[in-house]
Amino acid sequence: MTSRVSSLRRAATALLLSALLLVLYASGPRVTCELPDSPRLVGGVVLRDVIFRSKALHRDMSYRVYLPMYIAPGKRLPVVYLLHGAGNNFHEWSNYSDVSRFAASSFAGGLVLVMPEGNSSYYTNSVGNPKQRYEDYISKDLIADVESRFPVIAASGGRAVVGVSMGGFGAIKLALDYPFLFAFAGALSPALDPPSRPFSLKRPLQWFYYRSTFGPWGSDILHRNDPFRVVKSTSPDHIPHLYFTCGDRESLLGPDTAFATLLARGHFDYEFHIVPGGHDWNQWNAQLPPLFAELRRYLKPDGPPH
Repeated sequence: MTSRVSSLRRAATALLLSALLLVLYASGPRVTCELPDSPRLVGGVVLRDVIFRSKALHRDMSYRVYLPMYIAPGKRLPVVYLLHGAGNNFHEWSNYSDVSRFAASSFAGGLVLVMPEGNSSYYTNSVGNPKQRYEDYISKDLIADVESRFPVIAASGGRAVVGVSMGGFGAIKLALDYPFLFAFAGALSPALDPPSRPFSLKRPLQWFYYRSTFGPWGSDILHRNDPFRVVKSTSPDHIPHLYFTCGDRESLLGPDTAFATLLARGHFDYEFHIVPGGHDWNQWNAQLPPLFAELRRYLKPDGPPH
């Protein structure tokens, strides 16, 4: 009996501490710690860092851009938005991936690659903190700013979104929520199940964070933030092509496979590949060539300058 009471007390203490930490989280933006920045850049590609004012977040936000060194006058290029994972920042793609080569003009005429800051938001409008409207920030503010600064195609046929882990969740959720915004959505090891993850005494803070981000357990807003729920009530007719992969040594393999099963049942236009490896850039870098080859099939080039 004493042991049971002690266990209950420990559980209650954990819940209380988690609730207090959640209050601290909700009082302001959750910003990723500063990380080293050593971008990988191939020849013929330039890097630009931009700071702009986000109306949705009411603060300045950063993003990084790779684009070909030479773009013919009047030419507009397809644009790919690259979403980073949790615990990282907008430098992740440039620091750990070989993605810059796909911006080069030698790659099918070149691409503009945009890497926004997403903090640990899951690229979702937070339910618990109305100041953290990251889905609006990406879908409205960021795209508008990019299209005002860079020579990109300002139409869905020229836009793609790709993410890793948390960013993979964001890419697929944006494709489902804004079916006419992108022509292609790609995800490497997408973390698709956080909205539906049950409470665990081992990770109580994580559960409270997910509830604050996605909505209370069983609520309508949670269901609207859960890709597994959304896809069941979405018509496949206008959803962009979905392309996602998962490593055969990942804990996400079960949820990602289950999501692929739902897409198959709903007759969505998608590809899912189980590939060798774990949840890291060694695996993800190996998947970039086939992902970008598939991506180019769906993006429409602007054509020669007039």
